[in-house]
Amino acid sequence: MNQFGNSFRLSIWGESHGEAVGITIDGVAPGIALSEEDFAADLERRRGGTAGTTPRRESDRPQLLSGIYEGHTTGAPLTILFANENTRSKDYSNLTHHFRPSHADRVAQVKYKHCNDPRGGGHFSARLTVALVAAGVVAKKQLPENIRFTTRLVAVGGEMEPSRFEEAIRAAHAEGDSVGGVVECCIEGLPTGWGEPLFDSVESLASHLLFSIPAVKGVEFGDGFAVATRRGSENNDPILDATGRTATNHAGGIDGGITNSNPLVVRAAFKPTPSISREQLTYDAATEQIEPLTIQGRHDACVALRGAVVVEAAMAIILAELALRAS
Repeated sequence: MNQFGNSFRLSIWGESHGEAVGITIDGVAPGIALSEEDFAADLERRRGGTAGTTPRRESDRPQLLSGIYEGHTTGAPLTILFANENTRSKDYSNLTHHFRPSHADRVAQVKYKHCNDPRGGGHFSARLTVALVAAGVVAKKQLPENIRFTTRLVAVGGEMEPSRFEEAIRAAHAEGDSVGGVVECCIEGLPTGWGEPLFDSVESLASHLLFSIPAVKGVEFGDGFAVATRRGSENNDPILDATGRTATNHAGGIDGGITNSNPLVVRAAFKPTPSISREQLTYDAATEQIEPLTIQGRHDACVALRGAVVVEAAMAIILAELALRAS
């Protein structure tokens, strides 16, 4: 299904090369001032056209179709549409039988009985993340003003030093290849008490949405997998005062699935963009043979570059959901 959330509910729709993509958001509070300009900064962070990103550059002008009146939200479902204006569908004409490695081309064809739209990946495309970013903008407006997001790339192509990121991307691109990356999002100003134990923990809900972002293959909170190498005495976060402030933050601001008032820290690992220009050998259903494939189209050398704002949007959406549940 293409719906997520209970109190702050999303329904996402569209295809990469269809007429448009968009999102309907239910649970938006009435009376929030909202205009096209409010989306500009985050949409620009996601837009392609810069070094290491896809040359496909859309205007991404948000069309507010419903749930808005005289510049304010009405409380009714808010629908936002983004027209697709810069498509090159001919680049995907052979993918109905010669499937790209590590893409959804084959599984989509099997699942949807050859009725899927293969152009640009169709409904599986990262193009749809523009709608998540828009929802994130709306979600931030529902959060208390003291909540602050700091989102950054912390690794690219195995490099941990930011000064080396650009060279790692450039080297891969020169060889017709791509690199992965890790995005870290730190959120400050959260109260104690958001989230539920077990199935609706902060980690459970956030992971669900973060793994919905195309190319995300790993998610960790706080120190993540590194905690498995420590003793409890090394990993525990001693509480310093009645506010819950801790001496360390190995847990990433979450205890028992519930926010503890310390900064919430989450990282998402993006795989290397699977659409690369170097030739690959992969199955061709038309010939029933392993055949060489050279992928056409316009693709990111490092999708994590544009993925940072999508991760931030996903976390804002989760926090809006949790805030409504806690109210």
